[in-house]
Amino acid sequence: MKQTLSLSIGIFCLSLTTQVNAKKDPTIYQYIQSNGVIAFTDRKPVEHSYTVYRTGCYACSVRSQLNWHKMPLYTNKFVAEIGQASKEYNIDPALLRAVIHAESSFRANIRSKKGAIGLMQLMPGTAAELGIKNPKNAGQNIRGGAKYMAKLLAKFRGNIRLATAAYNAGPGAVSRHKGIPPFAETKAYVERVGILHNRYRLALNSTT
Repeated sequence: MKQTLSLSIGIFCLSLTTQVNAKKDPTIYQYIQSNGVIAFTDRKPVEHSYTVYRTGCYACSVRSQLNWHKMPLYTNKFVAEIGQASKEYNIDPALLRAVIHAESSFRANIRSKKGAIGLMQLMPGTAAELGIKNPKNAGQNIRGGAKYMAKLLAKFRGNIRLATAAYNAGPGAVSRHKGIPPFAETKAYVERVGILHNRYRLALNSTT
């Protein structure tokens, strides 16, 4: 079993290295084979259930060449879930959409190598503290992320940029640095969430 697993991971690393040369942001799928071995592939599995494997949040890559001002928005996804969570925790639905877009690009079954789960990339421990029993469920995941963001907004007196930075780097880092931490990833994340927030706000207002 261990030898097979090691071989699978080795093949994954070789495949990923090859794919990175051809594609800067490859989608890697993780699934369990019929013999119980974990496998990775850059092709969506047809005969197995899978999760999307990634190394960091969608908007965290400092070298990202995506145009955040023009990329397509997702205004029609999870409308009921986002609407309910935004009302329950009094958060702008455009902000929730921006964070979801930045964290997972609206991919509900995504999981990071650190174990963050779902649309709003909740860590299992954080989800448990928020009272979320099944963070893999899209509705519960959004509710947990909204609840956490509401706490951050309250902590930082409604400052969206600081709350966003805390969502990425942790509230302790924001407090220690008395502002947005000087981390390249966090700075990029905050700017991109801000761009997406403004775009979603305009898009949602135009449909009402």
